Amino acid sequence: MTYNAIKIVKGKAGWGGPLIIKPDEKRNKVLSVTGGGIDPVSRKVAELTGCEVVDGFATTIPDDEVFVAVVDCGGTARCGVYPKKGVYTINLTPVGQSGPLAQYIKEDIYVSGVKPEDVTLAEEGATISQAAKATEEKSSSSKAKAAPADEKKSSFIVRMGKAVGGVVGKFFAAGRQTVQMVINNILPFMAFVSMLIGIISESGIGNVIAEAIAPVSGSLPGLLIVCIICALPFLSPILGPGAVIAQVVGVFLGVEIGKGNIPPQYALPALFAINPQVGCDFIPVGLSLGEAEPETVEIGVPAVLFSRVITGPISVVIAWLFSFGLY
Repeated sequence: MTYNAIKIVKGKAGWGGPLIIKPDEKRNKVLSVTGGGIDPVSRKVAELTGCEVVDGFATTIPDDEVFVAVVDCGGTARCGVYPKKGVYTINLTPVGQSGPLAQYIKEDIYVSGVKPEDVTLAEEGATISQAAKATEEKSSSSKAKAAPADEKKSSFIVRMGKAVGGVVGKFFAAGRQTVQMVINNILPFMAFVSMLIGIISESGIGNVIAEAIAPVSGSLPGLLIVCIICALPFLSPILGPGAVIAQVVGVFLGVEIGKGNIPPQYALPALFAINPQVGCDFIPVGLSLGEAEPETVEIGVPAVLFSRVITGPISVVIAWLFSFGLY
């Protein structure tokens, strides 16, 4: 079968790319891991290239058959999982190098903020992008381990020095990655929350929100209703990316609890009430990382989504019981 090359450019406020890519006889599947069915960008890519599009929430396919993965990650894990595997990744959300796998997100394999109009047929004779290979580190480490069998044994002092140097090097690398993660993820999140609190406190919007949300969040039945809505199987994968909904609602509730509009004893159950959707967008990716069979994904994804409708309210009730005596 003849496949076409396409060009994918970053959208407004996007990052990465442009990617000029073409499927082959083996890598010819477009994997849509966006929740809520197959998105328009995935359909556009499949239409222009001649590939088959697959819903990642319905089934899974081997990584070596994935031509491009389309995600809608807000900057947590999914945006880095597929680049780490060496798979071209399109993120519908305008997110750059973010998350715990940020070091794998590079311009030659990842592009974000993409809309259907950002996907076009590549010009004839255009140079095809070369994806970064996720196995480079493994191959380099295996080469480093390969040593001549007849090499003389090092002295005890030399071996001890190498061992100490290796430990120090690992701790140094861990410290560097920790600082980088704090700069890339934690500090922006703190700034985001501070901005929300400032807007809520100074604009008066908090009073409007309080009138709507306080009656619901100030009682156990209300929190159960909020939890069930957030855990609905057709909503939770859409509300999950980046935990944005939980962050915003959590700030709203925290401000209102601080003002006294919501009793403080509802802080703990409210935490569980606004979080049943967290991670629901990552279920297919997690199963893929576990090398699950397609049948397992087809059954496992809806099973986990529906289980949240049950476990979510139960966690709220348990948190409500444990909140007695806390304040």
